[in-house]
Order: sequence, then structure tokens, then C-alpha cells
Amino acid sequence: MKKNIIFVVNPISGDLDKSDLIEAVQEFATTNNFDLTVYETTGKTDQKEIQSLYNQLQPERIIVAGGDGTIKMVAEAVEQFDVVIGILPAGSANGLSVDLNLPTTIEENLKIAFLSRYIEMDMICINGKKSIHLSDIGLNADLVKNYEQSNLRGIWGYALQAYNTLVDSNEPFVATITANKETVEHTARMIVIANSKKYGTGVTINPNGAMNDGKFELVILKSLDLLLLGKIITGNMPIDSDDIVIISTDKATIKTNYPVNFQIDGEYCGAQTSLDIHILHKQMKIAVP
Repeated sequence: MKKNIIFVVNPISGDLDKSDLIEAVQEFATTNNFDLTVYETTGKTDQKEIQSLYNQLQPERIIVAGGDGTIKMVAEAVEQFDVVIGILPAGSANGLSVDLNLPTTIEENLKIAFLSRYIEMDMICINGKKSIHLSDIGLNADLVKNYEQSNLRGIWGYALQAYNTLVDSNEPFVATITANKETVEHTARMIVIANSKKYGTGVTINPNGAMNDGKFELVILKSLDLLLLGKIITGNMPIDSDDIVIISTDKATIKTNYPVNFQIDGEYCGAQTSLDIHILHKQMKIAVP
């Protein structure tokens, strides 16, 4: 009896042509005796389409080629179903695959996605929206917004926007944070809501993060000058600094004294004054090395 696999591919993520990838996946499936159904996302009714495919085929796994946005969409589509998600990193934001230590070659990733063991991973719910990776309010969300609007891509585009964002940044905001039955107030440039350790650029922002511990971390950056930004970007996150506070919890609220830019998993979500956050423990099964 052949096992069914659904392969969800975002044809435009990361600006790469996907035909070679699709071919490689089809070949691997045939060799390993899987029945493969390819679904290309359109950005319109993907969740419904994936749910009806799931009901029809009852697949053993769903393989996703795309970035964090595509993975999250699939995870939300199948959250009621018991199915393992395998990842082939192919987006512009691949933070989750960086955090899962997925290898760089397609051959190795195919083995993991189709055949490897899995972990049960948490997701975070923020104002009713789901986050699988890292969200933040403040400077980095300004950066995501600026980056989306600029036409210079890649690490240089990012560095340039980071510099511009710092130079043009608003006054620090005052955040009132309630977590673990206590309320604290911090003046901050940025607060990261982290389910994991690293940004997609490979930058470690939350060294103590684990994606399946039933907790998330609030990483509060009180000041963010070029020196601190440089340290974070080069991977020397200064944990013991007075400029950084980390709160680990399973639910929290953040209120700010004026509307502050907010992003979830690399997607800009407008300016917010209030965030209501809780963990969704072991929400998705994901194949890991």
C-alpha cells in the first residue's frame, strides 16, 4: 500500500524557479514508493484547498517548500489533523529552518522531510494571529516595513535599512508587561516575542529558547545603538547586559504608550498598542534531523 504525501510549494517564494525542486521531490517520492500530490499555492484559498486535499488523501506527511509564511499557512490549515510537516527551505524568510538546523542541500532535506523523526512544536498566538518563529514590536518591525517597501534585497539591503531605521527611529516606547503574575514597566526600543533562538538571517536573539518547552520568551531591548545592533548581528548577543531583559512565560500582555510597529514571522502587521500573547503547546509536528 503506497503512502500518500502532499507537497505544498509556493511558486514565487524567494524568487527562485521551483521546477527543478518539484522534479527532485517527485523523483524522491517515486524512488521511495510514496504517492505524491503537488499543490501550488495561489495566496487565495490555500487553507481550504489543503484541508480538502488532506481529507481526500489522508496523507502521512505534508511537505512544504517555501519560507516561514508558507509553513505557517500550512500549519494553520492542518492544525486539527494529526500529520507531520516536512520542510524544504525555499523562501525569503527561512528562520524556522535555520532554527531547526536543517541542512543546506536538497538531498539531505528530502530525507528529513519524508523519512526522519519529528518533534511536537509550540506556536504562539498573538492577538489571535499565530506565530511559529519570532515576532517583534519596535525597531525590527520598522525595519521589516522599510525592507518590504525598498527594492534593495539581501544582506546589504537589510544592513542599509537597519542603519536607516536606527537613524530615523521614533522615541523609545514605554511597555507595561504582565507575565508570570507580575507587572513590570520598561522603556524599550524593541521587544521580541520568541518561540525559538534565531532570526532567519542567522542572528541569535534568544539563546535560551526551545520550540517545544511550552514557553516563549519576551526579549526586551531597552537601548539599541549601533554598537549593540552590531553585537547582535555578529552573533554576540550580550545576555548579561543591563540593556537586555528576558522574561520566559506561557502567557503575557504588552501595552505600549503609543502605537508601535509590529511584525509576525517577517510579515508587517501594523502599529499596535496592545498585544495579548499565549503559547499553543505542541501545536504542530515537524520533521527534524
